Amino acid sequence: MDTFYNRKKEIALLQNIAKQSKQKGQFTVLTGRRRIGKTQLLLKAHENEQYLYFFVAKKSEVLLCQDFQDEIQQKLGVPLLGNATSISSILEFLFGYTKTQPLTVIIDEFQELIHVAPSVFSDLQRLWDLHAASSKINLIVSGSVISMMYQIFENHAEPLFGRANHKIHLKPFETHVLKEILDDHAPRHTPEDLLALYAFTGGVAKYVELFMENKAYTKDKMIAYLTAEHSLLLHEGKNMLVEEFGREYSTYFSILSEIAQGRNRRSELEQALQREIGGYLTKMERDFNLIKRSTPVFSTKSESKTMKYSIDDNFLVFWFRFIYKYQHMVEIGAYDQLQRIISRDYETFSGIMLEKYCRTKAMESGKYTNVGSFWDRKGTLEIDYIALNELDKTMTIAEVKRQSKKINLELLHEKLGVLKRLHSELNHYNISIIGLSLEDV
Repeated sequence: MDTFYNRKKEIALLQNIAKQSKQKGQFTVLTGRRRIGKTQLLLKAHENEQYLYFFVAKKSEVLLCQDFQDEIQQKLGVPLLGNATSISSILEFLFGYTKTQPLTVIIDEFQELIHVAPSVFSDLQRLWDLHAASSKINLIVSGSVISMMYQIFENHAEPLFGRANHKIHLKPFETHVLKEILDDHAPRHTPEDLLALYAFTGGVAKYVELFMENKAYTKDKMIAYLTAEHSLLLHEGKNMLVEEFGREYSTYFSILSEIAQGRNRRSELEQALQREIGGYLTKMERDFNLIKRSTPVFSTKSESKTMKYSIDDNFLVFWFRFIYKYQHMVEIGAYDQLQRIISRDYETFSGIMLEKYCRTKAMESGKYTNVGSFWDRKGTLEIDYIALNELDKTMTIAEVKRQSKKINLELLHEKLGVLKRLHSELNHYNISIIGLSLEDV
């Protein structure tokens, strides 16, 4: 993708922070999952001003310092006094430099300094506390390993807790951006193709770029690319999460695999895995930002037994449901068979993704105060889509099916009657009942 899509709000925010830094030092933390587009966003936002870009590679501190010094020499034309052998000494130099000269300093994959120079966090705290008020530095640190960034900046016991002025969590492209991208590359695409792009990428910039570069504009071509022998995405889930989870990654992977297959209640998960997993679920929700708890719209704490867990990331849902489950096929090179399995099961998978797409689109519209679905404990009453505005007392409920001819609005009317008996406040709402299908993508 040659065009830079979306991110207008984030670019405006970063450029405003850069302006503030000319009066007083600013410290920004940018997080987001791998491949979401953090680096490209930062470079785009600061392309018209002077900046230093440091990437924290997995190498010795001495070699990393040499990389940083080369960047300083090339961009600023200012040599350090002697050869710096510590990251802290380079940071100290930059704080001194920015006493008189405004400068944006980007440190990418900042969390890797834990392995390279762990003392740098305490040193940065000291330098920031001493010099931020009199400096014109615009310091931006970016990281993909969410758990480590959380530890560095959100743990009360860590030196950099409370030091950042700004925190930005970069999210995937919204549904209208995915449509814009596909419109540009394949103007004659179908709703099926757009849903597939959403289902497989979840709006993650790099995955969308890979599909576009490889001209995988249709659902079938996307599946073919995903299962090609040299596809970068076959091993992406493992590459992305092993570092997050560490030695216990196999347990986390087992839980995520079960959730991706549709076991989404804690009791179901523990029965399938034959162990207690409360601690793992908490960490994946709070520290890793990978799963989320959902309760039915209108639920209360007393109805917590209706709670379900879901993987928030579409690509990871796909990867655990198909690639991880059939890893043995990947290992023996049975790519054609894997492609056939995904094509065979795609309709069921995409049906679930269509429901999520419709709810996501409603959330993005900004018209509602709550968007979700409803289910009871016994699984006898389920409503795919509920979007309500509690301010003007309006609500839309929908049945979501891939094919519009399968939508049964009479049954949905009956379900609404049951829902009203359970929640009498709905008698004061103006309620619309609709069907949503692939045609509405």
